[in-house]
Amino acid sequence: MNYVRFGSTGLKVSRLCLGCMTYGEPERGKHPWTLPEASSRLFLQRALELGINFFDTSNSYSDGSSEEITGRALRDFARRDEIVIATKVFYPWGRDQPNVRGLSRKAIMTAIDASLARLGTDYVDLYQIHRWDYETPIEETLEALHDVVKAGKARYIGASSMHAWQFCTAIHVARERGWTPFVSMQPYYNLLYREEEREMLKLCAAEGIAVIPWSPLARGRLARPWSDDPATARDGTDEVSKVLYNRTRDADRKIVDRVNELAARRGVPPARVALAWVLHQPVVTAPIIGASKTGHLEETVAALDFQLDAAERSFLEELYVPHAVVGHV
Repeated sequence: MNYVRFGSTGLKVSRLCLGCMTYGEPERGKHPWTLPEASSRLFLQRALELGINFFDTSNSYSDGSSEEITGRALRDFARRDEIVIATKVFYPWGRDQPNVRGLSRKAIMTAIDASLARLGTDYVDLYQIHRWDYETPIEETLEALHDVVKAGKARYIGASSMHAWQFCTAIHVARERGWTPFVSMQPYYNLLYREEEREMLKLCAAEGIAVIPWSPLARGRLARPWSDDPATARDGTDEVSKVLYNRTRDADRKIVDRVNELAARRGVPPARVALAWVLHQPVVTAPIIGASKTGHLEETVAALDFQLDAAERSFLEELYVPHAVVGHV
């Protein structure tokens, strides 16, 4: 496993981050495709064995059970000072009622304590705002996050999908007020969706922000030949997938075909090609990968040593067409 600096911080993370949305009790929340605890623990343990030290979850995943399962497994299989735990706040946790969602001071202060209790830890290494809150002044959110860090409940703060102008505003307001700065951005980014290259990734490069893309394999679409059937059980029931992909099917199919063509030429699975392309992007720190089947983790780790030359990267990229901005919902 390779380890890299987390943006301009001194924190070191594995070159891959294990996304823990897959791990949660299926009967809780809106994700019937998740793996229950007994199955989930096997993947978390195997990730640690492979050298992954970076784990990303959220208070909203499976009504908090993702944090519970992740926390118990990491306590059993790892030493706290050797791993990096990231979680998020914004979406409703538990019942969707006023003040149990969003980024108000009240919501953040409640959510961090609840996340720490579910994870079974005194602090998280990275506390991220899951989306932009249009109903709360950014100053209120940033000061609350600053206080969370100063209270020792989080080491760093990060953000997830939003417009570049929003992230730029947050960065500069925090700088002007002397509050804790954002150190990371978690955008939606893969071979099928590259709109973040226009502004967000350039902003992150200029500001020394760590980039940890979600869905680097496009919900499994880049891991197999093109099919009109759902790529995974999650894809078949996930309302977000419909927003991300239904409007770009013809353009996406051409890219998927090229991934599979190159994979066949190199004698490797298509997922290795698609993930290697993300890893080749200089601004990317650690893609967030998912694992729900035997061999998933080993295959993603294999992508770390898989090199694409300039001609191969151009072959994968040249048919891309502009997409509508998505991923901020």
